[in-house]
Amino acid sequence: MPATPAWPPSSLPRLFVEQALSDGLSLTLDGAPANYLGNVLRLGPGAEVKLFDDRTGEWLARIEEAGRKRVTLAVTRHLRPREEVPDLWLLFAPVKRAPLDWMIEKATELGVARLVPVVTQRTVVDRVNLDRLRAISIEAAEQCDRAALPELAEPVKLDKLLKEWPAERALLFADEEGGEPLQEAAKPGPAAILIGPEGGFTAEEREAIRAVPSARAVALGPRILRAETAALAALSLWMAAAGDWSRPPRA
Repeated sequence: MPATPAWPPSSLPRLFVEQALSDGLSLTLDGAPANYLGNVLRLGPGAEVKLFDDRTGEWLARIEEAGRKRVTLAVTRHLRPREEVPDLWLLFAPVKRAPLDWMIEKATELGVARLVPVVTQRTVVDRVNLDRLRAISIEAAEQCDRAALPELAEPVKLDKLLKEWPAERALLFADEEGGEPLQEAAKPGPAAILIGPEGGFTAEEREAIRAVPSARAVALGPRILRAETAALAALSLWMAAAGDWSRPPRA
């Protein structure tokens, strides 16, 4: 006897919405989401989609009306709660647009809880478009089945970050001069990974970071990595050693 296919299928379109979702809610989408459903996918009344709001989890919804500029949906069923993610922050010195966009996308996929742009003495990018980075993060979450978005913080100068550092959060900073292997330093619990700019931290900055009681210098292997590559390598090592990668996939 053939197996009954899962419903709703994983192939249904997924969209993030700002509005808090609840059973029976009717909501109207306009702008890019409406264009995507109505004009790109050409979905009409009766078609089903998945929605998530970064608060209550993921929901099934049915299209009630589909116009050229607006789509009205009825929320019909709660599919799952917002998933728990390890309490891991990624602190990064902003780099140029293309590698930065790629880093934000992949960090979202890997399950980071918070993204913090950090301005260092050698940071070459003086402006960070947070709206663009949030849009990239949302699209990554839609595509990789996340029902939680990483928090995106305002840029902060390194000296201010260190002065206000919470004592209970481990600060693992990738030090080009060496340190213990990150996978050995990673422990469950609140943590942050700090990745420097192109050219690395200055000697003054390195000394200031090491002065933080919870800071530990870590190494990412024998090769020199670009800043965005180092960030993703560090996240992967931490998730494998202390994060949630040992948990079975969601059914």
